[in-house]
Amino acid sequence: MAGGVFLWEGILKFVYANQGIGRFTKLGMPLPHFTADFVACLEIVGGLLLLSGLFTRLIAIPFIVEMIVAILSTKISLYLGTSPLPLPAAPPKVGMWAVLHEVRSEYAQLLTVLFLMINGPGRWSLDALLSQPKPENRGQVVAGSRRKESANASVIV
Repeated sequence: MAGGVFLWEGILKFVYANQGIGRFTKLGMPLPHFTADFVACLEIVGGLLLLSGLFTRLIAIPFIVEMIVAILSTKISLYLGTSPLPLPAAPPKVGMWAVLHEVRSEYAQLLTVLFLMINGPGRWSLDALLSQPKPENRGQVVAGSRRKESANASVIV
């Protein structure tokens, strides 16, 4: 999910200057040409790594930093009404890039629920907690099996 969004948002920074260099300049980022190109390359390469499942935990670290910087540099000033950026609107107004930019939330939600449907809940979920055997059922014999007792443990054969 995140890999796909990072991939096309990285490409978008090269395709539309107002999403890359122009945006980083308006935000007052240091070395906006370098920073925009670096972030775009990170998003493209890192997005592909996430999509392929390669170095997932490692690439998550710079993406976490990037998202925190993005929130601090754009969303707080947007909330306060002091943003140097124009009001939110898809820089590409029509076409595939406009759609990909605008659909990122729905796409993220779709891939997340598909992932959950296929992989199920994580080990810390309530589903996992509820599916654990109850303490009173742990020592019972499984239907059709014989139980051999030893001095230290019960074994199901």
